Amino acid sequence: IYTRFMTELFDSAYQSKPPIIDGLLYRGTYLFAGSPKIGKSFLMAQLAYHVSTGTNLWGFDVRQGKVLYLALEDNYPRLQKRLYRMFGTAENENLFFSVSAHQLGNGLDEQLDGFLQKHPDTSLVIIDTLQKVREVGGENYSYANDYQIITKLKSFTDSHNICMLVVHHTRKQTADDKFDMISGTNGLLGAADGAFILSKDKRTSNNATLEVSGRDQQDQRVYLKKNTETLVWELDKIETELWKAPPEPLLDRIAERVTADNPQWCGTPTELCEYLAVDIKPNAITQKLNVNVNRLMDEHKIAYHYKRTHEGRRITLTYEGGVSKRDGCDSDCGVRETPTQLTRTDTH
Repeated sequence: IYTRFMTELFDSAYQSKPPIIDGLLYRGTYLFAGSPKIGKSFLMAQLAYHVSTGTNLWGFDVRQGKVLYLALEDNYPRLQKRLYRMFGTAENENLFFSVSAHQLGNGLDEQLDGFLQKHPDTSLVIIDTLQKVREVGGENYSYANDYQIITKLKSFTDSHNICMLVVHHTRKQTADDKFDMISGTNGLLGAADGAFILSKDKRTSNNATLEVSGRDQQDQRVYLKKNTETLVWELDKIETELWKAPPEPLLDRIAERVTADNPQWCGTPTELCEYLAVDIKPNAITQKLNVNVNRLMDEHKIAYHYKRTHEGRRITLTYEGGVSKRDGCDSDCGVRETPTQLTRTDTH
């Protein structure tokens, strides 16, 4: 068994994958479940449209990317009418539809891989519905079989660094935990990166609740209301406010020194402690930055790179929030590659 001890973990900088919709939808494989005819496909079209155009959704920032929507329970005339009613005739060459696809284990992987090769900037694939792509024999609803189905999809999404939303149904029986209402066994949710549950108190109501749970995001409850004219889901309120990390003085100090006017700094961990005038041990500052590498970029637009060279250990901090006014430091410090995983604690 390959192992790493705790200190080694802190000696590695792990770059996170940028979300599709900040605070709501991340890269990975997600289930989107709800009872039949509740409005799932309308919400899928809405998500697909907002991601493909990069427009804000319910106050959540959206990162633009191409979208493939497998609307396997629809036809093109129905899609045309739905999209026209929701969005009018706005041009959009980043949103692709198909009403047919092969099954898992029988060509679906090859179809999706072929699309992604032609459109490498795709960030979201929607499969509507899971039942349409279940491989032959997949109707055997055992935990192992359900887990294997989602694991296959997750392996594909992870290898291509995309998000996949898989539409599914909920069972009729109610449950205290709405995620227990997902049709099938717990193997589906157990293998997925997260799930969304769309529900209504009354089928005839225009109000709905969207429950969100996942590995990479905070659990949330979002209250929606359907616009009766456009059939777009509009935000009523969000019950759970997003958790915010407490301030990290080290990151703020770096942001004061690495700016558009001073866009790059290079040196050893010891030199960085002196440059920032902070009372932190050199090995501790690298561990702090390894843990907070993504936060430093998200909050301050500063890229952090750490590598070993023949001269010793080198840190490069680069401001990426705008046009730099000078080129930065000497070329021997210009580390532009993905951070390497270290195997022991820095002792400088």
